[in-house]
Amino acid sequence: MIYYIVALVIILLDQWTKWLVVRHMEIGESIPLIDSVLYLTSHRNKGAAFGILEGQMWLFYIITSIVVIGIVYYMEKEAKHDRVFATALALILGGAIGNFIDRIFRGEVVDFVNTYIFTYNFPIFNVADSALCVGVGILFLKMIRDERKAKKEKNA
Repeated sequence: MIYYIVALVIILLDQWTKWLVVRHMEIGESIPLIDSVLYLTSHRNKGAAFGILEGQMWLFYIITSIVVIGIVYYMEKEAKHDRVFATALALILGGAIGNFIDRIFRGEVVDFVNTYIFTYNFPIFNVADSALCVGVGILFLKMIRDERKAKKEKNA
């Protein structure tokens, strides 16, 4: 149950920050937070990550629905006794639903975190995108750890 609360907090934080950007900033407006590193920039994305598949909303509806169903299934069946797995899935669930809400009600995703990493202008993202990336990263690290553990047990 706690993991659904984590997902809900991600969704609420994501939607609240997007609402603030839509309400208080013009599209394209940018506010420097740390010069040459971090900006708050009002941007809209009609595609997936990095703007790929722009305008394919029906595809995003289908994929997100399948992902959400799959995550809930795994949270109920597989992650009950694995906090790391459950946390990763909760972050992915919150992120997926956060961007799904934008696509349904706005027809586009509101992005606003604009970073420059060693002068590279990283694609603008949002709280939901961050949660998705962190969740996938945790899942990836867990899979590596589990694989190493399984190899050690096999060799023992």
